Amino acid sequence: ARPRRAGKMAAAGRAWRVAALLPAWRLRAPGRAYGAAAGGGGGGGGRLLLGAAFALGGGAGLYLAARQRLWEHSAAELPAGSLQLTLYQYKTCPFCSKVRAFLDYHGLPYEIVEVNPIMRKEIKFSSYRKVPILLANAGSPLQLNDSSVIISAIKTYLISKRNSLEEIVSFYPPMKTVTEQGKEVFEYGNKYWLMLDEKETKRIYPVNEVRVEEMKWRKWADDWLVHLISPNVYRTPREALASFDYIVREGKFGTVEGFFAKYLGAVAMFFISKRLKKRHHLQDDVREDLYEAVNEWVKAVGKHRLFMGGSQPNLADLAVYGVLRVMEGLEAFDDMMVHTKIQPWYRRMEEVIQKAEA
Repeated sequence: ARPRRAGKMAAAGRAWRVAALLPAWRLRAPGRAYGAAAGGGGGGGGRLLLGAAFALGGGAGLYLAARQRLWEHSAAELPAGSLQLTLYQYKTCPFCSKVRAFLDYHGLPYEIVEVNPIMRKEIKFSSYRKVPILLANAGSPLQLNDSSVIISAIKTYLISKRNSLEEIVSFYPPMKTVTEQGKEVFEYGNKYWLMLDEKETKRIYPVNEVRVEEMKWRKWADDWLVHLISPNVYRTPREALASFDYIVREGKFGTVEGFFAKYLGAVAMFFISKRLKKRHHLQDDVREDLYEAVNEWVKAVGKHRLFMGGSQPNLADLAVYGVLRVMEGLEAFDDMMVHTKIQPWYRRMEEVIQKAEA
């Protein structure tokens, strides 16, 4: 059965979807730490308490409320021998949302495995311990990591039939780097490139500027836009508590679980959002950074294009939409719609993806 689209979810679903944003980012983004590790530091009961606050407030609430690990996302049936896809995700993660937006727009059927962000048993098969992970079978099984690599590799495969998916993925080798904290991580330096020959490139990008523009804004979505979500969602104690209040009232929690999710989780996320505000040099009112960012995007799209891709979305459109929609149903999203010029573009994106899914 097809799950309801993210843009049309009930208020409770929207709330718990946003509640797990921070831990999802921490586990996902190579080379960038978006928050303290759940339960990290200290010992004994204090460590367990802090871990519960982060985990319930940041992902386990989603798992407990939903009570389901796997469902099928159906789409238009593809010819025999087509891609068989399984997406391992946190539904709340903006990087996972980007991948879903891409797959939905291209009408690709896929299964979703919702990962428990505390135990992560669902991805115990993988040495790569982050999400999203996409398992793809186009004749042989293959694991794809990193949201932008997933999107670039699958898009290349859809356009070009010269290489197998395995060969295409080999064009995106992980490179080991060291963070400022001295931690070794893997990054993908060419993850915004589509690996096409000259003829294919001309067909997709009639002029080079189109390609450069798409890559620039895909990177912008990863490097800047995602950093604005958590500080805005948990901007005030009231906003933080409102998100977790939805989780508790609409989910299936015991007394202790509900307490941690609603109160300790909200408090933890509120203070972490302040750390992120400082880390990314945001303004005192973080809404202003959000407003400036989305208006910058709208200006880049321009008045004479429906999308940055022209009459249809390109990969930059899908990336920005995927990141922004994780705020739906919360005050930050409503404020963004009222105080910026994003709404016409955003509604067009909703409509075109809905048509692709039909």
